[in-house]
Amino acid sequence: MKSIRIDRTRRLRDEPGTGHNRWHPDIAPIIEVAPGEDLLLETRDASDGQVKPGMSFDDLARHDKKAGHPLTGPVYVQGAQPGDLLEVEFVELTAQPHGWTVIRPGAGFLRDHFDARFLAHWDINAGFARSAQIPGVRIPEGIFMGTAGVAPSHEQLAQWTAREADLVRRGGIALLPDAQDAVPAVEPIASSGLRTMPPRENGGNADIRQLTRGARLQLRVNVPGALFSLGDAHYAQGDSECCITAIEMGASAVVRFKLLSGEADRRRMRFPRFSHPGYFMDPRWAAPHNFIATTGLPIREDGTQECEDLTLAARNALLEMIALLGERGFSREQAYVICSLAVDLRISNAVDLPNVCVSALLPEAIFEA
Repeated sequence: MKSIRIDRTRRLRDEPGTGHNRWHPDIAPIIEVAPGEDLLLETRDASDGQVKPGMSFDDLARHDKKAGHPLTGPVYVQGAQPGDLLEVEFVELTAQPHGWTVIRPGAGFLRDHFDARFLAHWDINAGFARSAQIPGVRIPEGIFMGTAGVAPSHEQLAQWTAREADLVRRGGIALLPDAQDAVPAVEPIASSGLRTMPPRENGGNADIRQLTRGARLQLRVNVPGALFSLGDAHYAQGDSECCITAIEMGASAVVRFKLLSGEADRRRMRFPRFSHPGYFMDPRWAAPHNFIATTGLPIREDGTQECEDLTLAARNALLEMIALLGERGFSREQAYVICSLAVDLRISNAVDLPNVCVSALLPEAIFEA
């Protein structure tokens, strides 16, 4: 089996021949594989190895801030051409023994409710993760790669950079190109490469927790060879990853590619698609039968009624769950992390206006007796 192996005692910047942390069509591939061939990719965690066991939140202040999501790759897939559909099968995923979750001020879905500085370390063993910072909880393994994608074309690079710059001008949030901490550090890649924080049409950091073993991710090919990369493994995550981190860790992934010539063009495929033939056969991640749930409606704290605001409803459902977990003895920070790792947000009702309804579901099985 072909492989890209890394030295996890070294940062990506010290081993740049193994990957990158920007999206750019000019990043040269480091390995070539044929469709149907298995490939082993070793990956670093989302912090590029900067979060160590026993570290405190205050230690994070010394970290590089723009080195997130180090990716392993690119992989050149033989025969792939723009307009093709690349299907990536996640054959096997293997976790490293240490993970972490952090709440940072100014980040996350509930950032206006949390000015917290909180770091939890997770010991990963025998199918569960446990943290001394959140005692009484064990999180079952649901390993997946948070970031997986292909290179954009030069045209897409220009278009996506322009639209995100326009969003920032209109008061929105986006991380624009920045050469600081970029790998590779060569120009023009460092100063024009797209940051890996958001997902885009090429895939990327979608954090789709259903992309576990056996899942198949479908991506539009934009450049010859596709130039596929992945990283940002999560041991477990709830649907929403509300505190902005899951159980972040390094991992190893075995992937296999299938190429459908011209199929993305024929399907007029704009965004990635995925499937998982066996996901809901796994009882750990099927719709839970023993759960607690809260709901949220689009009503502000001052009583103002909004209409069709699913974001507000989701926020209210999470705040209600945090309050419920507080009734069980967890601090607000602990409860927020639990929501990020194990709570699934579901759109229960999107049509009964004005009060669309979002539910937050939490499996009771995560609590140790």
